[in-house]
Amino acid sequence: MITKLAENVYWVGVVDWSLRRFHGHELSTHRGSTYNSYLITDEKTVLVDTVWGPFQDQLIRNISEVVDPASIDLVVANHAEVDHSGSLPAIMRHASKATVVASSRGRESIEGYYHQPWDFQMVKTGDSIAIGKNSLVFIEAPMLHWPDSMFTYLTGKNILMPNDAFGQHYATAFRFNDQVDQNELYEEAIKYYANILTPFSPQVLRKIEEVLALNLPVDMIAPSHGVVWRQDPLQIVHKYREWASQQPGKSAVIVYDTMWEGTRLMAETVGDGLSGEGVPYKLYNCAVSDRNDMAAEVFKAGAVVLGSPTFNQGILPTLAPFVESLRGLRFKNKIGAAFGSYGWSGEGVPILEEHLRNCKIDIVAEGVRARWQPRADDLQSCHDLGSKVARALKGADPGV
Repeated sequence: MITKLAENVYWVGVVDWSLRRFHGHELSTHRGSTYNSYLITDEKTVLVDTVWGPFQDQLIRNISEVVDPASIDLVVANHAEVDHSGSLPAIMRHASKATVVASSRGRESIEGYYHQPWDFQMVKTGDSIAIGKNSLVFIEAPMLHWPDSMFTYLTGKNILMPNDAFGQHYATAFRFNDQVDQNELYEEAIKYYANILTPFSPQVLRKIEEVLALNLPVDMIAPSHGVVWRQDPLQIVHKYREWASQQPGKSAVIVYDTMWEGTRLMAETVGDGLSGEGVPYKLYNCAVSDRNDMAAEVFKAGAVVLGSPTFNQGILPTLAPFVESLRGLRFKNKIGAAFGSYGWSGEGVPILEEHLRNCKIDIVAEGVRARWQPRADDLQSCHDLGSKVARALKGADPGV
């Protein structure tokens, strides 16, 4: 069902309730997602972004509720990734005379994906296209989150369409932010930021300042996934500014795996040391927990403590994808430590500490190793480890 955003502006996208993995299998989407496409009917008919290819027929049906798809004059491709451009070939078959509007890098990506001789108009920051009573204004946004990304602003209606920025993987019955559960909305918004945009936080901050400096009135922010922000739309911009500054809270996350419960006991005792100092924590068994959910929690926290038994002179393989995610996400302003049990060789803790260093996470306490099952003194050392991390997190001398 289409949704009218403003006079002559329509959401014609698709809600994907069943989506559970995104970017292949890289990102979890427990609440599904939407692929947002926006239709503008002025003297020229404009489609801003399309939807993922498997939903192209539904997109055509939605557009047909408003106009004949053949009447589309311009297709704006804010970003070429296939969840946004996958239906572009179908649209261009219907609107064979339409022009594709994209950044120069966007054209490169689109031609690389689809190998079609479409008519392109390349735009850069500050360019505009008059479409009748209103105009489209373009703002390049490289690395938010691809080099080709850009924003489109519709004058007269004061609608910013920023593609992946300010979005969420969140399937809902309604299209607007004031119509949905606010806790769910912000859970998905921060998870989206943490797992997709964190590596580009410096660019996010610069782009926010650039957009705000334009002094464009913004009555609505219409991203490519999730809900449209119409009630206090700049609230999500201010949240992005906060998240991009990467000033985490005084909390901790413990991520571990275990073979015969020894490392689990150590993890829980580290948690006791944290809470004993008044620091809240969350504890995850990496083998049965969602990697993206854990990353979102680490993003919010100031400390991460990793635990694994030594296995094949290394760590348990379940931790490898998680620590690789941390390295790639480039979280800042975090401290950490490591612990684990072992039987013979004991390399697990030093390897975890090396992973922390590779993630630019400062190690604030010596790692704890327990041979076989932890004894009472080993568990005391784990409790002390948690206390030291907590005191470091609060700014006190961790050795006190």
